[in-house]
Amino acid sequence: MLTIGDKLPEFSVVAAKPGFNLPEENGQSAFETVTQDSFAGKWKVIFFYPKDFTFVCPTEIVEFAKLNEEFADRDAVVLGGSTDNEFVKLAWRREHPDLNGLNQYSFADTAGDLVDGLGVRDKTENVALRATFVVDPHNVIQHVSVNSLNVGRNPQEILRILDGLQTDELCPCNRAVGGDTL
Repeated sequence: MLTIGDKLPEFSVVAAKPGFNLPEENGQSAFETVTQDSFAGKWKVIFFYPKDFTFVCPTEIVEFAKLNEEFADRDAVVLGGSTDNEFVKLAWRREHPDLNGLNQYSFADTAGDLVDGLGVRDKTENVALRATFVVDPHNVIQHVSVNSLNVGRNPQEILRILDGLQTDELCPCNRAVGGDTL
């Protein structure tokens, strides 16, 4: 698994864009190819979940979505995804009321370029682990966390970590978002 200080590997995934539920809406495609070079000058919060149409995953996606404006205020784009394809992502948005019109990118890593490049594939289930990477604007990994398949993560904690990383200062334990540094 790649870790802090490593460069984000080269990858190419198809993502369902924020706000779309259908493959095409108002003459625009719902899909965008995302690579390591997408979102120049932005921080990236990349989170993986095992499968679409499951039970723990939407709870995490919804919580990340609730914080989307706070991530955007920190020049960060949130990208969540699995190895399911981009059409499944849109179908899930249409079927799950809390995902309808989702305000963040949902990427489809069907070839496993990013999952395997970062080293976060579960060896038994052959799906992505619940991994989160915070990547700086130079594509250097600044934070990694990985949970077991059955335990959801805390997006508020990821925001807190991003906020701390962006201070470029020493941040004490349990420092609140926007809190004092040492």
